[in-house]
Amino acid sequence: MRGRQTKAADEASVDLTPMLDVVFILLIFFIVTSTFIQERALGLEPPPPPSPDTDQQQNQAILIYVGEDNLIQVNGRFTDISGVRANMERLRAENPESALIIQAHPRARTGTIVKIRDEAYNAKMDRVNIVQSEE
Repeated sequence: MRGRQTKAADEASVDLTPMLDVVFILLIFFIVTSTFIQERALGLEPPPPPSPDTDQQQNQAILIYVGEDNLIQVNGRFTDISGVRANMERLRAENPESALIIQAHPRARTGTIVKIRDEAYNAKMDRVNIVQSEE
């Protein structure tokens, strides 16, 4: 066994530098070419702060209540979604400075609230506020 010499097996090595370069180039490419869209959000204004003469302000506000079962009340009178705009316009004709307050139950459907808000904007209501009622 003198003539035989054992050599240690050569270890295979992989150079990762070119792969990392390619990954960083792809990352930069996707960041530069991506487009970011901005989501449209609902225009919600917080309710105005209470003034000293709250009785007069309560008389000027139009209150729309959306219950848990999506029944709609306009100043205490039940109506459906098709009659909301007519009621708003009638109450606004009586008092042009009136604000609109949409009071919604936490379990009310969002679609119903958005439809009421859209009807208010179509009726040219200036001050539309959405508040959540207590359960």
